Amino acid sequence: MLSHATARDWLIPYADGMLAADERRRIDGHLGGCAACGAELREVRELNLLLVTLPPAPPTSVAPFWLKLQAVLPQRRALRIPNFVGYRRAGLAFALASIAVIAAAATAFAAPSALPDNPLYPVKLIEENVQLALTPANDRLTVQLQQAGERLREAQAMATDHKPRLAESSLRAYTIIVDAAAVSLKRPATPQVTKDALHALRAKLDAVERVNANRDDDVAGIKQLVAAAVDELDRLEQQESVTAPALTVGEQATPDPTPKATPKPTPRPTDDGDRRERERD
Repeated sequence: MLSHATARDWLIPYADGMLAADERRRIDGHLGGCAACGAELREVRELNLLLVTLPPAPPTSVAPFWLKLQAVLPQRRALRIPNFVGYRRAGLAFALASIAVIAAAATAFAAPSALPDNPLYPVKLIEENVQLALTPANDRLTVQLQQAGERLREAQAMATDHKPRLAESSLRAYTIIVDAAAVSLKRPATPQVTKDALHALRAKLDAVERVNANRDDDVAGIKQLVAAAVDELDRLEQQESVTAPALTVGEQATPDPTPKATPKPTPRPTDDGDRRERERD
């Protein structure tokens, strides 16, 4: 069901016939039970009729007006300025360079917090790609997980502002980042840190779904993307990681000692053997 705030935002495009068929059906369903929106829609239509009935503005010529204005304006006095061409160019170049530096610094500071509906958002994505390209291989997984969390933050903000297409775009970008990091997630350099990061991503996915579910007109596309992302996290967490053999504590910890070989007694010569030895001598 369409929320009251969303219905009010759509009344003007609805009256102008600019909504799609499914959106018009949702507005029709809301107007059937909301007298306030119905009254506001009537006012919008009456205003449109009034604007249509107004006569067109008479054409005016700018040239006669400008000639009359020039006649009453004071004459400009010619001012001679020394022709310092070199200084002018140097000053202009310095001013342009200063403006460029200030603009670049302002963009660099503002872009990291930009959301998908901000004009600086493409700059933010470029900065993230450069950061990932310059990151050593051992630390790439950490940066990728941070960027995945940023995409979920953006999706939550866009869902809160009722911008479902931008929220879905951020969720798809999150999926691409996680898929790219899937190989590294099988054997992370820091398993505990990676595990904590995956738990944080799961919490952010739950937050996106809660924001989407709390709205009267929850978007099915956001719900499907969140469910697919949660399933992917479950699969990643169930992967077997290569670990060192566990240390057994208890009776089986110490193996049985190897039995020592029992020396065999040397047979002593008999009396007959002694006699035969003496006879030989």
